[in-house]
Amino acid sequence: MIFHGGRIGWSGAVMTIPTFEEAVSRIVQKDPRFAERAYFFLKEALDFTMQRIEEQENGAQRHVSGQELLEGFRDYALSKFGPMASTVLKEWGIRNGGHVGEMVFLLIEEDVFSKQPEDSLDDFKGFMSFRRAFEEPYEFQEQSN
Repeated sequence: MIFHGGRIGWSGAVMTIPTFEEAVSRIVQKDPRFAERAYFFLKEALDFTMQRIEEQENGAQRHVSGQELLEGFRDYALSKFGPMASTVLKEWGIRNGGHVGEMVFLLIEEDVFSKQPEDSLDDFKGFMSFRRAFEEPYEFQEQSN
């Protein structure tokens, strides 16, 4: 998934690509399942994930898979919200990895994210348990003597 937005000039004509804000506003009007803020957080998580991949691959940019995005989404959410991550995401309507994928594909439909032909919603399903990802790290562990 890659974010793009702004204006593209071509042979004297200008094709306008919707801004991220405009796209999110249209999506939420049509499909209010996820809060506006959730889409902005998803974009931040994608940026976080892409930066991490670039660092791991000596500055090389490449496509981010659904699994990589979910891992980055999890890590970014935990870094921003800590033990409140699950609560915040649920408040925004995000309860599983499939929801993240649905948001990604809504952004793709609005031409602000792009995809490869092999990308699918299934890439986001069944990969990550939100409970395990966001709640278990903070559960009280009784120490044995």
